[in-house]
Amino acid sequence: MDIININIIAEEDCLIPSYETAGASGADLKSKEDGILKSGERRLVKTGVFIELPAGYEAQVRPRSGLALKHGITMLNSPGTIDSDYRGEIGVIMINHGSEPFVYKKGDKNSLFSARWRPGEKKARGDGERTGNCGPWSGGQACFFPARGTQKEGTKVKGLSY
Repeated sequence: MDIININIIAEEDCLIPSYETAGASGADLKSKEDGILKSGERRLVKTGVFIELPAGYEAQVRPRSGLALKHGITMLNSPGTIDSDYRGEIGVIMINHGSEPFVYKKGDKNSLFSARWRPGEKKARGDGERTGNCGPWSGGQACFFPARGTQKEGTKVKGLSY
């Protein structure tokens, strides 16, 4: 399996994305605050997560099928693309297509995050940062590393090997 290193800063440990199972194709992103999404309402739900992708990679944020089936909750602009040079907080544009208000709590899983090599990019060889093609399409996983100089440095993330 190919692994890429992604520097990450999470406002709190409970918000660090994690693969919940060995077969998961995306890491879970979580809500950083409580909220209510009324029927027909859309909102940017913040995650408290900031990433630094290696050049040549993109990250994608996708809706969770369980939320769509059970509550009518999905994402607009899906998949959401995160460019390798974006350094802001990851937000999820959610919409409630259901008939009832949807209540979410801090730490609730709201979407899936994955990273992959951008199609058409030339791959760097022997740079020590990454090898081969990475992402769920190739059986690879993103490996989240807390950014240097943050209080999160050295944090172990559930389900990830590094």
